[in-house]
Amino acid sequence: MPAKASSLRIDRNQKTLRELTLEKMRDAIIGQYFQPGQRLVERTLCEQLGVSRTIVREVLRHLETEGLVETPQGQGPMVATIDLDTTRQIYEIRALLEGHAAAACARLADEQSIARMSAALMLIEAAFAQGDHAGVLAETTRFYEVMFSTGQEAVAWSIAQSLNARINRLRAITITSRERSTSGPAEMRKLLEALRQRDPQAAQQAAEAHVRQAAALALQALAKEQG
Repeated sequence: MPAKASSLRIDRNQKTLRELTLEKMRDAIIGQYFQPGQRLVERTLCEQLGVSRTIVREVLRHLETEGLVETPQGQGPMVATIDLDTTRQIYEIRALLEGHAAAACARLADEQSIARMSAALMLIEAAFAQGDHAGVLAETTRFYEVMFSTGQEAVAWSIAQSLNARINRLRAITITSRERSTSGPAEMRKLLEALRQRDPQAAQQAAEAHVRQAAALALQALAKEQG
């Protein structure tokens, strides 16, 4: 007998082995388990992850599109290095995108959106207090996703998402500093208050100021590492 349509339905709550492997590798690079410039040997990764070489290759190719892996000519894949010039450009783009989205969000925000961003910010502060850096990254992404979505900036969000892996890699550098655990949430509180007041200009300024402060910390940390 023909299979019922319900038996063909895909369970979207279950992630594939490839997706799980991709998340694990991405987190390992962002969390600096793998260091910049470190060779990523397929055979070793297969043993560490317990997956096939086909999956490892697919994941490495995907991470290369995200800017987390690079394959220099004549060499195998390695963790992408973070240079100062690229970092400056990423933060400049962030400031433009987030400033524009913040202004748009301030014009269009409703109480539900404000509540969702407020909840995300509370979780960011709790994660900082617990030293849960992965939680900080996840809830920060959630905060901005709501802000861009509320401002109806779908194209801008897709651009931001294309940089998200590298943005989170840089965030992982800055959030480990003791200063950022207080200054970061305080800057985001200022942004949230401007959004709550439906003040586009203040929201844009707060968003851009937050990015500038993060950029200064990231560039300082990278210069120290590379100098």
